Amino acid sequence: MERAEVRVLVFSGSLRAGSLNTRLADLAAKILRDNGAHVDVATMGDFAAPSYDGDLEKVQGIPEEAAELRRRLEASDAFVIASPEYNASMSGVLKNAIDWTSRFRPQPWAGRNGLLMSASPSMVGGNRGLWALRVPLEHLGASIHPDMFSLAQAHTAFTEEGGLADATLAERLTGTLVAFLDIAEAGKHYFCARRAWVEFLGERADPTIDRVERVQAP
Repeated sequence: MERAEVRVLVFSGSLRAGSLNTRLADLAAKILRDNGAHVDVATMGDFAAPSYDGDLEKVQGIPEEAAELRRRLEASDAFVIASPEYNASMSGVLKNAIDWTSRFRPQPWAGRNGLLMSASPSMVGGNRGLWALRVPLEHLGASIHPDMFSLAQAHTAFTEEGGLADATLAERLTGTLVAFLDIAEAGKHYFCARRAWVEFLGERADPTIDRVERVQAP
């Protein structure tokens, strides 16, 4: 069956040229395209805003880099992030981009499906950082795919063509991305699959603290 239109934003959480996570993001983008998705590949440099400062926001507004992330999120139905692990957490520049983007209304992360990946020379593949990354994204209303993908010993894992040398890992990566794409497609086109997200059940609505809007079928 031909896949219904799904637009996916893919980017790496690393600024470093030659980053293993950027290589993983590029591979994910290729697999998504091969399976019928419309893919927008970005770089962390596109979204690298100054450190969040409430006084700066008050005087100058939200930086253009955060506005660019919002624009590309809103042009997409889902997102894939390949994030490096820094000290068992996410990269600071990625968290900063999330914090700035959270200041927009309506909230651009809310209601979108997301898949988190990581690549690292370590034996855990950067997986600990992904658990930290889930927290702010789910807090902001994104629906994060339960099956995250972490590539261990990533410095030896890629072929010269950009694929994965290990056939089992390659199959798992493709399977994870296709399953995610199926859910993103359902979330966009089949309204019985959509959910109403609220941040804290039982709290009264308060524009000062609200981050998430309910996602309703038209």
